[in-house]
Amino acid sequence: MPSTATRAPVSRRRLLQLSGASAAVIALGIDARSARSEPPSELEGAAAPEGMFSLGVASGAPRPDGAVLWTRLAPEPLAEDGHGGMPLKEVTVRWEVATDEEFRGIVAHGRALAQPALAHAVHPRVEGLDPGTEHFYRFRAGRELSPVGRFRTLPAEGEPAESFSFGLVSCQAWYHGHFTAHRHLAAEEDLDLVVFVGDYIYEYGITETNLWRQGAEVGEAHRVEIETLEQYRLRYALFKSDPHLQAVHARAAAVAVWDDHEVQNNYTGALSDTGIPEDDFAHRIAVAYRAFYENMPLDVAALPDGTDTDITDGFDVGSLARFSLLDSRQFRDAKPADAAEQHREDRTILGTEQEEWVGERLASSTATWNLLANGVVLVPIDEASTDMWDGYPAARRRLLAQMAEASNPVMLTGDIHKHVAAEIPADPDDPAAGALGVELVCTSIASDGDGAADAGTPETWTRHEYVKLYDGRRGYVHVRLTPQEMVSSFRVVDWIEADDTAPEQLRARFTTPAGEPRLIPA
Repeated sequence: MPSTATRAPVSRRRLLQLSGASAAVIALGIDARSARSEPPSELEGAAAPEGMFSLGVASGAPRPDGAVLWTRLAPEPLAEDGHGGMPLKEVTVRWEVATDEEFRGIVAHGRALAQPALAHAVHPRVEGLDPGTEHFYRFRAGRELSPVGRFRTLPAEGEPAESFSFGLVSCQAWYHGHFTAHRHLAAEEDLDLVVFVGDYIYEYGITETNLWRQGAEVGEAHRVEIETLEQYRLRYALFKSDPHLQAVHARAAAVAVWDDHEVQNNYTGALSDTGIPEDDFAHRIAVAYRAFYENMPLDVAALPDGTDTDITDGFDVGSLARFSLLDSRQFRDAKPADAAEQHREDRTILGTEQEEWVGERLASSTATWNLLANGVVLVPIDEASTDMWDGYPAARRRLLAQMAEASNPVMLTGDIHKHVAAEIPADPDDPAAGALGVELVCTSIASDGDGAADAGTPETWTRHEYVKLYDGRRGYVHVRLTPQEMVSSFRVVDWIEADDTAPEQLRARFTTPAGEPRLIPA
């Protein structure tokens, strides 16, 4: 977890260890030209399967000079062997980046090798681009062109930025309903980034009981809880086949942290929540983490070494904002056995190394806004909610102390399938201490189906004066940052189970002035 705004280079030794793949395999998935001198083997256009770009395109890990591009070749995305209908051979994928959608002004190009070892996914990092500039990208395999994607490079280091806008999304249980919220997010006029804060997929078996997305059907392979690499690959393909999710990824660069359902509900560190023996569960964690890398626009440093991986990342939007992406699942202590254990001072949700990393980032930041993204709710709500930061009060106090050292701290969260906006108490034990920042909790994209404004237990949340919004419908949050203020718009749709036609509604909008940790209704 490097303390600087960008990652340190991955060493050759580290590449050789990554997830059982060789350094050559990894390198070829990033830049085939630099990996070997001989041309890679390639499917000829006449022999190449049709529809290889059925899972769309994506970009991520944005930087001032470029981004990571992603696609995964899958002419039959729901093939049960997890290989998407691809032959078990290498395929050259060419990519190009332009400053116009017609690709008249191509500014970078290259090739990567899609290989069976990584489910025919490629992750080329584009470098050398101009900062603060809109770019378009596409891939070519055989004679087939991919859809066109878009991303904007970040402003140059330390440069002022007039504004930066992002979408906040979470919890996409495909089987619970249509991705209507993604349809509306992709249509936002002002969108520089999308932040996924967990539960990108769900591991549960899809059956008649939980398949609420009307008009959808799944085969037998989807009816069991997923455990193997092939099953995780298949589940990502099912979710990523949604056209609205593909549109969001094509619209803007995305960054992502995970929560629990990318592996198993409520797992903690190395421990299963359902009593799976630790050795068996280690294999499940390893393949789940591998599939997450294969299917997301991540830098190579996020490719796991067995059960060990590093999805933390950080980047600066000029002098306007510093983002820090946290892993609140992999390093956490087990659920407490009782209240005494819950309040132990040494309990952690981030792990010691990550706590130090985020502390250094906050302490050294000169940005106007300091945003953290993690999987579970930070503000105190209910001590019985031990899966959230409520289960780790000492760790929360340590993080709050670190956040207090930075200007305008903001926590970005998902998990609970509810929109919640809260002013973060500086001292949870002293109401008079005031607020130190704000937390924006996005509701789910689809999890829990249609929902309702008062779904769940609103009284548990709204009894706290610092909670300023609660809504149990589906949707997303759009956030716009300027040097003067943060404007957070909580958007909802009334239904998702029947179809994807529900109109978007603005549920609430808050202004947070720079220097004032408040949520002012706007």
